[in-house]
Amino acid sequence: MKLLNILRSVMKRIVVLLLAIILVSVGLLYAVVHYSQETSVKDDFFFGVSFGQQTPAEAKILIDKVKDYTNLFLINSWDIATNETALGEVCNYAVQADLKFIVFFDFISRVVYPWHQTWLDTAKERWGDSFLGVHLRDELGGKQIDDPNENKTVTNASDYSDAADRFVATITSYNSTVDAKSKGIPMFISDYALYWFDYLSGYDTVLVELGWNHNTTKHIALCRGAANMQGKDWGAIIVWTYYESPYLASGPEILEEMLAAYRAGAKYVIVFNYPKYPETNPYGILNEDHFTAMRQFWTYVSDNPDKHGATVGQVAYILPKDYGWGMRNVADNMWGLWSADEKAPLIWENMNKLIQKYGLELDIFYDDDIFSIGEKYSKVYFWNATID
Repeated sequence: MKLLNILRSVMKRIVVLLLAIILVSVGLLYAVVHYSQETSVKDDFFFGVSFGQQTPAEAKILIDKVKDYTNLFLINSWDIATNETALGEVCNYAVQADLKFIVFFDFISRVVYPWHQTWLDTAKERWGDSFLGVHLRDELGGKQIDDPNENKTVTNASDYSDAADRFVATITSYNSTVDAKSKGIPMFISDYALYWFDYLSGYDTVLVELGWNHNTTKHIALCRGAANMQGKDWGAIIVWTYYESPYLASGPEILEEMLAAYRAGAKYVIVFNYPKYPETNPYGILNEDHFTAMRQFWTYVSDNPDKHGATVGQVAYILPKDYGWGMRNVADNMWGLWSADEKAPLIWENMNKLIQKYGLELDIFYDDDIFSIGEKYSKVYFWNATID
């Protein structure tokens, strides 16, 4: 009996030990899976804010505020980008906070700021994969549609295709474009029109501007459609809703924009942050309402890696070749050079029907023989189709 009791005691201990090993193994497995999922999301998706103020001290205050729930910092300050010491200081501080960064350049200088050249030559060596590229210029498509001639890329053209050719040729021939391409520096731009032609001009990533009271679904469809067809990346930047203070929409409203972009597959989501409001705000125009929304978004991203790109473009709406229409309303202009033409009412009607029917499953892009649709889309509608 004594031996039997000893055996029973030993068996109980073995069972307890085995159960403990199993529980620890399951816990470790869960932790590894959870960690790998979160790490994968953060490696493939970038979320952050732009910085538009003037000094490294201001940049550091913003970085300290957001570093726990972002992984990207857009240095969107020409004051910083024209001061080598200040730029290096901000980049170093961002990297120390475990943030990737992009730097805005209005132009890449060869003469006025010659250090731009060596800075870009050595950026990858200094900061490795933390340096994602340059945000070169801003809103070239939007300025073409809306601005006076001095801000347009093309000021005269014989027809739509001539305007498209001139737009692309001019941008690709800029010294700054040539320099960025020759150095292998990825090029970003934010825009609200003519995304297709931004990509044709050499941009690797276009950030669709979500704001201005524009239709979010339509502009995602236009930007994502262009990116998908041309094999490029795309992202979203949450911009002003109002042309005066408080500029940005409320926290819950920008959260909805961020979630829409994330679910539609944006690789980058950025909250635009300029100017200051109120003037005493150390963070720009962002307030606690916005920061709360950003924290909520980051939690959602971390908890739902499977939702990134869950709503893909399955339906295509194809516009006429080189049809550089602003598309914000039926009377919007063509290339900033002509009034809306006779095709516009039908395109407007069909586009809105498809947006209503398919939502974020819709991509919109241009007819172009260079790019093959192949098997990318389950349904394809041309601009003049009859749509019920």
